[in-house]
Amino acid sequence: MKPLHALSLLSVAVLLSACGGEGEPTQAHGPDPKLPEPQRGLLPSMKIAEPVAWGEQKPTVPEGFSVTAIATGLKIPRQSLVLPNGDILVAEGRGGSAAKLKPKDVIASQIKAKGNTQVKGGNRLTLLRDADGDGTYELQTVFAENLNAPYGLAFADGKLYVANQDALVRFDYQDGQTKASAAPTKVTDLPAEINHHWTKALTASPDGRFLYVGIGSNSNITERGLEVEIDRAMVWQVDAQTGAHRPYATGLRNPTALAVQPQTGQVWAVVNERDELGPDLVPDYLTSVREGGFYGWPYSYWGQNVDERVRPQNPDKVAAAIKPDYSLGSHVAALGVDFSIPAMGERFADGVFVGQHGSWNRPNPVGYKVVFVPFSKGKPAGEPVDFATGFRGEDGKTRGRPVGVTVDPRGALIIADDLANTVWRVTRNR
Repeated sequence: MKPLHALSLLSVAVLLSACGGEGEPTQAHGPDPKLPEPQRGLLPSMKIAEPVAWGEQKPTVPEGFSVTAIATGLKIPRQSLVLPNGDILVAEGRGGSAAKLKPKDVIASQIKAKGNTQVKGGNRLTLLRDADGDGTYELQTVFAENLNAPYGLAFADGKLYVANQDALVRFDYQDGQTKASAAPTKVTDLPAEINHHWTKALTASPDGRFLYVGIGSNSNITERGLEVEIDRAMVWQVDAQTGAHRPYATGLRNPTALAVQPQTGQVWAVVNERDELGPDLVPDYLTSVREGGFYGWPYSYWGQNVDERVRPQNPDKVAAAIKPDYSLGSHVAALGVDFSIPAMGERFADGVFVGQHGSWNRPNPVGYKVVFVPFSKGKPAGEPVDFATGFRGEDGKTRGRPVGVTVDPRGALIIADDLANTVWRVTRNR
């Protein structure tokens, strides 16, 4: 019997995913989600996000807000940063080099590729400027190029930091400059072997002394062995001056975005959890990142829920696993997080915005939007509120996929859309 061609495998995957339960998405949010029993099968449920152009449409935002595309024609925008003078930097690129382990990996990669942009990553930073403050960013120019899949961005102590997929680098910066004056200086190498999860998240401590780098795992649940997971699935703390680094927190499968809570200086992360336990497991989450904390991966999820697929097990690690602060729902693929400010209006003054790239591995897609998680007394409180929707329409077509979200101190939310290669700006109507 001849082996199935890749296209045939893709057809089988689509057929199998179509046979999954249809019904409404079942998603549990908040600090104590009710978790279903794991489901295992030959293939996980998969659903292609069929891309179409926005055309005359735009994302839907709450009453009292407006949304505008401030940059188009980009080369896979991922994360953004608002500089002190109001200019916006956008990191553009695509990374990763992991070989496929099993036939299901080939199928999954084709499914995911169908829902992503076909544009080549820019490996650059683009600067956007609205010189007169009228909401139109009349300047769109390349600030730095020839980078290696840049993702995380931070500004601290007058320096610009960029987390490439293989190294944390630093640019000197003068207020108002539109182009880097020199090549960046390397602060430290970052784990780059295989790079199954290549995105390196980044934020800085309020005093600029430390940088925090999120480093994802090299597998779903250690299929490649534990030796390739050294220095992975964790957040590093890096000395901004010397590059000296240490594990700050571990057991975080894929910490895709980091932010510091302004009032407390506490580091928070959004984390993408493991796959192939069913459409409603495991919840992606928002959590404070405790120094020295262990969050379960790969041995357990959502605290002490043991993942029986992992061998060998480690009961001591499971016993030490911290339960995350807040479930965002399973497979929403949270890729962006930032804390709000009072300028965003009373309803959205205290909490975080979360960019959800959207699922590929459940029959009823979830995510594909930006949500607001309200806070009270420094902690998440209440259900997530839809803030920017319509990226995936009622027709099942996908017009955009949110990645990074950045709060502009002037009272706006910046959203990077890596399917439409667009940056959106959401503002309150005055």
